[in-house]
Amino acid sequence: MARWCYRHRLVVLLLWVGALFGLGFAATTAGTDYANVFSLPNTDSKRAYDQMEKAFPDSAGDTDTVVWKVADGSVRDASVRSRIQPVLDEIAGMKGVGQVAGPYRGERGAAQISRDGTIAYAQITFTEQANAVPKELVQDVVDTAQGAERTGLQVELGGQAIQRVQEPPTGLAEMVGILAAALVLFLAFGSLFAMLLPIGIAVFGVGTGLFSTQLLSHTTDIPDLAPLLATLIGLGVGIDYALFIVTRHRRGLLRGLESEESAVVALNTSGRAVLFAGGTVCIALAGMLVTNLRFLDGVVIGTSLTVVFSVLAATTLLPALLGLLGTRVLSRRQRRKLAERGPEPERASGAAARWSMSVQRRPRTIAVLALAVMAVLALPVLSLHLGATDQGNDDGTTTTRQAYDLLAEGFGPGFNGPLQVVVTGGDTDALAKSIGGTPGVAAVAALPPANGVTVIQVVPTTSPQSVKTDDLIDTLRDRVIPDAGASAHVGGVTAVSKDFATITGDRLPWFIATIIGLGFLLLLIAFRSLVVPLTAALMNLIAAAASFGVLVAVFQWGWGLELLGLGKEGPINAFLPVIMLSLLFGLSMDYQVFLVSRMHEEWVHTKDNARAVRVGLAETGRVINSAALIMVCVFLAFVLSGDAGAAMAGVGLAAAVALDAFILRTALVPAAMHLLGNSNWWLPAALDKRLPHLAVEPAEEPSGDAAPVRGGASAVHGFVRDAEGEAVDGAVLTLLSKGGRQLDRVTSLADGSYIVSVPAPGTYLLSATARSYGTRAHHVVVTDEPLVHDVELVQGEVDADAVN
Repeated sequence: MARWCYRHRLVVLLLWVGALFGLGFAATTAGTDYANVFSLPNTDSKRAYDQMEKAFPDSAGDTDTVVWKVADGSVRDASVRSRIQPVLDEIAGMKGVGQVAGPYRGERGAAQISRDGTIAYAQITFTEQANAVPKELVQDVVDTAQGAERTGLQVELGGQAIQRVQEPPTGLAEMVGILAAALVLFLAFGSLFAMLLPIGIAVFGVGTGLFSTQLLSHTTDIPDLAPLLATLIGLGVGIDYALFIVTRHRRGLLRGLESEESAVVALNTSGRAVLFAGGTVCIALAGMLVTNLRFLDGVVIGTSLTVVFSVLAATTLLPALLGLLGTRVLSRRQRRKLAERGPEPERASGAAARWSMSVQRRPRTIAVLALAVMAVLALPVLSLHLGATDQGNDDGTTTTRQAYDLLAEGFGPGFNGPLQVVVTGGDTDALAKSIGGTPGVAAVAALPPANGVTVIQVVPTTSPQSVKTDDLIDTLRDRVIPDAGASAHVGGVTAVSKDFATITGDRLPWFIATIIGLGFLLLLIAFRSLVVPLTAALMNLIAAAASFGVLVAVFQWGWGLELLGLGKEGPINAFLPVIMLSLLFGLSMDYQVFLVSRMHEEWVHTKDNARAVRVGLAETGRVINSAALIMVCVFLAFVLSGDAGAAMAGVGLAAAVALDAFILRTALVPAAMHLLGNSNWWLPAALDKRLPHLAVEPAEEPSGDAAPVRGGASAVHGFVRDAEGEAVDGAVLTLLSKGGRQLDRVTSLADGSYIVSVPAPGTYLLSATARSYGTRAHHVVVTDEPLVHDVELVQGEVDADAVN
């Protein structure tokens, strides 16, 4: 497939461009139909909602609020009334506004003025729900209302429709994330074209995914949070997947492969890993269906679809673009060096190799330090409080936050989240009186009945996000309503949020067990080991605890919220643990597979665990860290999205990816694998026979001049040192047959380590040479087992007889 896409690159490019613009045109024409559907079967708030829907089938659209406050006097003063009432009348006459209920007219108007007379509010009811109200209309309402302000008269507006017009421009977060990722890619590659490739793949993957999700919103319920999360995860994985493949392709070019062969090898190795990684992300996202929460079904559809398109773009469009660019994916310096000096053997970077050696020398110290850091970061998770954010968590400069605060000041903190007790039988008056005498209740008002249903509005004394409000809901359900002998259910937004958090908390253990068990099974099959998947499962739990600790410290305790411009502290959104754990599981699997597959390859060749872990970390550390840094930039950019849920998910996922890549995969995992030794790769023989074989990243095909394998392949490995015992970096080691034919050629790493492949047991000649040193050559006798052979080089000395 990679070769076909490479050779038919113009056809592939045109197909992708046609798909992107075709889906974009269809989605733009059809529009959006996102719907936030909270289906909570067998909950009290759902029963209350069902009864209200039957009793009030023609309920109006979104209801927003205009709040005003006077610094002196009363809102009843003629001077205030003469400024506010004409504005309310003008808003009521706007097309798209159903009605305006103000404090100066109607029977219930007096209830819309605070006791001290300094604050009042009016309710604006639109003819459509918030996401369908035109932004131009909402902006006109805001401008008209705030036009009444003067010195001593403050006017603010709140509500979902109002919140939409104060969001940052659409695409700002995505653009900032892409620019940050582009900077990291340019620093990593040093080539403009190589930088643009992952960005382009991510744009095509996310674009086709989002347009498809938008079209699907007309056939199924997809929440408006889904496209934001799909963009967030799509940009991250799209850039990362392309980064893995482009990095492998560049290595192939530097080693002397033709552009087409290098692209084919890159897709047949890293491309397979991308397919595996993308599949695990989709499976992890599908794990959210275990919770049986309809709200998350649309999130699964949107994010999974975007990941699928990102994988397709990386495995089909990317080889086509590699064919168009040729060697221009290398920097000018690399192309010039390749032309002058020829191909270079692959070698790990000095910093990565030195860190890998440090981990090998001090695994206990590094493991203890890494665990200590993660434990400290995880401590705040003990005070995790799930709930729902509202406009009280908006930034203090926004009109929605100021309107929220004014209502809380004038009518009590519970006014922003009233409870609705829906009564279908019994003595309503007695129940209302009993509720009014319950501790924690500030006000009670029974609305006129309809179709045998009466709604009692209950205003708590505490805010909607307070634990005491949750306790009040339990008290009404468990004691007050049964004692009154009434048939009633407690509903409203606050009750729905509480029930949602309760259900999520109850089902979270099953969800965690599902995705951890799935990850264990996948890694067990991929690496033929029991310890590796157990270690990965434990690391996933540690990463999740630490990232949620960071989330609690920032959003629940308020540490750094002002610095990030994210408003006021509050509970963690109840849906976030499920979404974050799904994404974290999928992303950490990417890094685990990329790291351990290289270690496993080395283990298969040498059966030396210490070398396998050291070489695997040295050769993959830089790519993993670059990929993680890109994801962190993309995720943090969603702080600018204007959506509290997306900002919370962005910060949480950025923390999770950073901790996972920079601490767990770079330090704790390799340190633990050094301590566990050969037991890392243990698998009972009976289980080994029954497990299917899965090659996540198969080895590259050998070159044509390689010796045929007879009697089983093996290897020679060891260290190259000078006379004083210091490691020799960059020494070239060549394995020759008895007839003088070159069988393998490698370069020693920064720690002096090397490994050459031996086609079959026998006697061979191993020569080693390095700048400033002489040449040494020795005959080596290799059996079925890997041979450990250290080489000592002396400056100026040439072992000519051995070479001859």
